[in-house]
Amino acid sequence: MLRFLSFTHLDLARWDACVAASPGAPPYAHAWWLQATAGRWGAVVELGPGGEYRSLLPLPLKWRPQGWVGYQPLFAQQLGLMLTAASQHKNLANYLAVVEKKCTSFYQQLAPSVELPALPPGFVATERLTYHLGLGPDYAALHQGYAADYRRRLRKNQELPYPLQVTEGADVEAVIQLFLAYRGPVHTGLQPRHYAPLRRLAAAAQARGVAELHQVRHSASGELLAGALFVRHAGGLIYLFAAASAAGRAAGAPLLLVDAAVRRHAGQPGQVLDFEGGSLPAIGRFFANFGARPVPYPALNFTRKPWFTQWMRP
Repeated sequence: MLRFLSFTHLDLARWDACVAASPGAPPYAHAWWLQATAGRWGAVVELGPGGEYRSLLPLPLKWRPQGWVGYQPLFAQQLGLMLTAASQHKNLANYLAVVEKKCTSFYQQLAPSVELPALPPGFVATERLTYHLGLGPDYAALHQGYAADYRRRLRKNQELPYPLQVTEGADVEAVIQLFLAYRGPVHTGLQPRHYAPLRRLAAAAQARGVAELHQVRHSASGELLAGALFVRHAGGLIYLFAAASAAGRAAGAPLLLVDAAVRRHAGQPGQVLDFEGGSLPAIGRFFANFGARPVPYPALNFTRKPWFTQWMRP
């Protein structure tokens, strides 16, 4: 049977067991990731006879005057339906029918591998893009797949008397502040308070030993030119957050950060570097120049019509 469970009724141990048993489940669905990005959330759950979670659809919720709103948390790119070998209810539409009863509106991004069924009335699917770089080949082969200009810029940096170097960072706060200095609310629509989930997520990832925070500083002044936070998971590496100053972009510091990550993780068959974005053409070109390929994934949207429109004449 399918049931909606509020956060207070969720068993997080059973939750993580279900996510772990779900082939291809996105890392964003793990309880620790959702605790950092959403805090509290609900779910549509398929319960087994012993109370185990056979399947689940995460449902982060916010209360608004019009009712409950299902939303996609910041810094959690994809959620969607988690199925296991024990799942009896495998049609996403059945879970969305429960969502429709709970929410006045709903938005959620799904994993790229999802094949959408016929959606219930009122649900609309749109396409978004991310970029993936397979990490199976060795570094030399991956480097050869870079755009010629990127290879040239990397070579030119190494020829400098004092080349820019990628080093480990200690605190994501410096990267956040760098981002806010050059990409503020006017550019992103996000206020400083919206980065609190990122701080929690970085701390949680560092506590689990899966965070990779790296930076590029000016060789002489020590000025922070660029920084990036990557998160490792079972399927590879996520390019979660990055920032660069104008001087850093001019010096190619973001290029160095990604190249260093590719060098660290090359030669791992089945692993993928997910760039977590690319719908904007300029960003997509940056990722594609590393040899990454565009990967579409669906986003679902639903808004219930106000009650008084149900009986109004067209």
